Amino acid sequence: MNDSTTDPTTPPVVLDVWCELQCPDCRTALEDLRALRDHYGDRLEVRLRHFPLEKHPHAYAAAQAAEEALAQGKGWPYAEEVLARVEELDAKGEAFLLEVARGLGLDDEEFDTALVDGRHLLAVDADQAEGKAIGVTGTPTYVIGGERLDGGKSQEGLRARVEEIVDRLLAGR
Repeated sequence: MNDSTTDPTTPPVVLDVWCELQCPDCRTALEDLRALRDHYGDRLEVRLRHFPLEKHPHAYAAAQAAEEALAQGKGWPYAEEVLARVEELDAKGEAFLLEVARGLGLDDEEFDTALVDGRHLLAVDADQAEGKAIGVTGTPTYVIGGERLDGGKSQEGLRARVEEIVDRLLAGR
């Protein structure tokens, strides 16, 4: 059995978070996600998975923008900044996505080009298709250790449940 706290070759436990960057519930989940990353460090990999909802007109562009931020090395900081300012995304649309990119020191011209040329469409579509295939219907939805947890209905108790699963998975290594 490997102790993942001391063995750098042990892969981290993966927490997939199906998220939509125009979703107020996903913004609420940020505190839990930060706490989980702080608590587990490199032993937990939190992966942003895209699930843009039709009711939010800028969600699809935001998902593509987050993929471009990831390509430029700042995926989570970008996603967190957009989620923290959902009302601005509602009001300003794609201009806001470029504003956030500039604010984080990312190449906003490359961002603009990425939104126009659709280079990240396949990644966003693949996430959404996989989410639908496993029963994701709303955001945020967490998948860890083969278990799906629906945060769109309630965030209550989800962090504790995720910690329970992570601890069990880490202990089994």
